[in-house]
Amino acid sequence: MSLLDGKRILVTGVLTDASIAFHVARLAQEEGAQVVLSSYGRVLRLTGRIAGRLPKPAEVIELDVTNPEHLAALPDNVRGAGLDGLDGVVHSIGFAPEAALGGNFLDTSWEDVATAVNVSTYSYKALAMAAKPMFPSAGGSIVGLTFDATVAWPKYDWMGIAKAGLESCSRYLAKYLGPEGIRSNLVAAGPIRTMAAKSIPGFDEFENVWTERAPIGWDLNDPVPAAQACVALLSDWFPATTGEIVHVDGGVHAMGG
Repeated sequence: MSLLDGKRILVTGVLTDASIAFHVARLAQEEGAQVVLSSYGRVLRLTGRIAGRLPKPAEVIELDVTNPEHLAALPDNVRGAGLDGLDGVVHSIGFAPEAALGGNFLDTSWEDVATAVNVSTYSYKALAMAAKPMFPSAGGSIVGLTFDATVAWPKYDWMGIAKAGLESCSRYLAKYLGPEGIRSNLVAAGPIRTMAAKSIPGFDEFENVWTERAPIGWDLNDPVPAAQACVALLSDWFPATTGEIVHVDGGVHAMGG
């Protein structure tokens, strides 16, 4: 029996086959799940092409997590894609305007901060509530991706604060959705050379930290370990785990130097 036999999973954030989300979708299929992807706007077509590289065909539905109409239509669109419900949702979404990154912390306007928080933090709760009606009475699993927000990173600025908010948001979802059997957990991945990473000014400074400090090493080009953690949290192998942050970072988070 495979890890996700019979599970129905929605995966957001698939942009390229180098993304963590792509490998979550791939591994979920290989472990027996039915998978639907979501995308939006100009990247919708790109996601559709990348979906063709999965082991099995996967429908792509349109979902802008900042659009209330899209969120309200999610159950109908998921059903239209062939799933009669959901057992798991993967939130792989984050964005901050250029002015909110790169060392501009003290000069970033509220408008740019609000965009970062809306897309990267509030959307986790918004997506959970949109998907909630589709979960079975026994509950399900919501898994998000974060980048360790317990410290201040060079150039990460307001995205770091948005990620700290995401981590707190996950804990509150665990509190309020737990009575309905819905688990909320995050995977704190080390830096991966994805499209999202390339948009962060000074990303090479992150690379140097992991190259020097990961006690078991860290491959900047390998998204699979983080994807494996997401799949495990989507499964029934973590039935009593919620509000947790699983670090998949080569051990850097635990090192003092």
